[in-house]
Amino acid sequence: MDTLEMKDLISAAEGILFASGEPVHIDRIALALDLDRDTAEQVLKTLEDQYAFERRGIRLIHMDDSWQLCSAPEYGDIIRRAFEIRKTAKLSQPALEVLTTIAYFQPTTRAYVDQVRGVDSSYTMSMLLERKLIEECGHLQVPGRPRLYRTTKNFLRAFHLTSLEDLPEMPGLENDGQLRLTDEGELVLPDTEA
Repeated sequence: MDTLEMKDLISAAEGILFASGEPVHIDRIALALDLDRDTAEQVLKTLEDQYAFERRGIRLIHMDDSWQLCSAPEYGDIIRRAFEIRKTAKLSQPALEVLTTIAYFQPTTRAYVDQVRGVDSSYTMSMLLERKLIEECGHLQVPGRPRLYRTTKNFLRAFHLTSLEDLPEMPGLENDGQLRLTDEGELVLPDTEA
């Protein structure tokens, strides 16, 4: 067997082991590579030595008549840390409603978001702040000076937008989406009259 053949066999064996994700019996590998058992063992031992010599992040281990790829033990702590980081959970319907309101009518207040949704949004907004999808951006210049909120760059990344101009048109939005107050100081939806 020449060097090129051996290199191809090693790569094919590596592909089989990677795709499996669990121990693979030597006979299965030999059959797939169209080799006798001893030659298949030689291919796997060569791959095992390459991983060890190059100090790669993975190792090939031999257990009885099976072989398996696994992570290198010296990187165990780092690998565990990587998997302890939880994936961001998907957004709930209330979270999407709050984000939509803020995205289209920003900067806006929590009271305005509550008015649009018809329910208290404080919990949902605190969760969105924690996830850095929205942020505080000042205060409305009215008595009580309520906080104003807007979306963040993380929001744009999460929704694959390059800017807020990429948001789709909102049906029924007839003005610029700015907050308006009635003479009594109540917030008014942009598409309604006071």
